Amino acid sequence: MRIAQIAPLYEAVPPKFYGGTERVVHALVEELVRRGHEVTLFASADSRTSARLVPMAEGGLRLLGARDGLALHIAMLEEVYAQADRFDIIHSHVDYLAFPFARHSPTPTLTTLHGRLDLPEIRRILSRFPEQPLVSISHSQRAPVRDLSLRWQATVYNGIRLENFSPTFRTPPTFP
Repeated sequence: MRIAQIAPLYEAVPPKFYGGTERVVHALVEELVRRGHEVTLFASADSRTSARLVPMAEGGLRLLGARDGLALHIAMLEEVYAQADRFDIIHSHVDYLAFPFARHSPTPTLTTLHGRLDLPEIRRILSRFPEQPLVSISHSQRAPVRDLSLRWQATVYNGIRLENFSPTFRTPPTFP
């Protein structure tokens, strides 16, 4: 399957420091490639991936001190959707920003919502794009918008690569 993955531009994929969404995107992209999919990652140029990388900013915007991340995200989305016919599916991780582009694209878009849904502004935008297929990262994330008729496809909890972690066992402290 030919899959476009759209990552936030604020951090590299995977992130050098902070960046939960970017870490999740990296794990997903690498697993999709491992399974034989043709994955294109739209992300910052300092990203590391075995997928085809399309650099959309010279580096993670937070470390670069970019003053208008929104403009660069809109430019990235314009680029993604200009080549939408090259993909079987587009998977967006930039929350609702892709909705206006996705609405007019013949290529299906799936959006994983990584952030809060309890803000009035978010509720308003979700209600204006009820046709967009969505993935939540937890069942509780959906709670603030349960009354809206949204196209939830699944809940996919954030995964981690277990081999990146080594448990440390310590003797529990004793108290007098």
